[in-house]
Amino acid sequence: MCSADAARAHSARATESAELSDTMARVANGDADAFAELYDRTSARVHGMVLRVLRDPGYAEETTQEVFLQAWRTASNFDPARGSVLSWLMTLAHRRAVDRVRSEQAGTDREALYETTNIAGPFDHVTEEVTRRLEHQSVLACLDSLTDMQRESVAMAYYDGRTYREVASQLGVALSTVKTRIRDGLTRLRGCLGGL
Repeated sequence: MCSADAARAHSARATESAELSDTMARVANGDADAFAELYDRTSARVHGMVLRVLRDPGYAEETTQEVFLQAWRTASNFDPARGSVLSWLMTLAHRRAVDRVRSEQAGTDREALYETTNIAGPFDHVTEEVTRRLEHQSVLACLDSLTDMQRESVAMAYYDGRTYREVASQLGVALSTVKTRIRDGLTRLRGCLGGL
């Protein structure tokens, strides 16, 4: 670029900056036409920057609208001594876009955490069968630790599904005796199976 072209470009940027600064002053006073002019002159550049950050046209359009809504609401905060209108808008846009990326990432992270903590893994039939067999063997071993009368009473009540009265009748003993045998047998089993 030759020096004459560079000078013209610099002059055009300075003119645009001054015009946008005047437009922004009117926007700060609530001038809706000035806001429309500001939007028409800057929205393509703001949208382009937001789109480069978000890489999603839908989110970029939504975020660009949020930027201009924020610009309308906070126009009185613009200070021309701190920079140009375009720089201010681009700063607002960049912050909004980055916030959107962080928000989306946080949502994705929450979903991933939920899925890993709340969705059961594949059922392991081999492990389940081994565990069931070991528990069965432990129960049998603990049943052998009961007296013959306790074991017979517990087996009739829990494996055959009989009531205490039916067990007492079958064994020809008093109901209170059957209840005592079963209670004592279950207490002993619970102690034996404490690790399961």
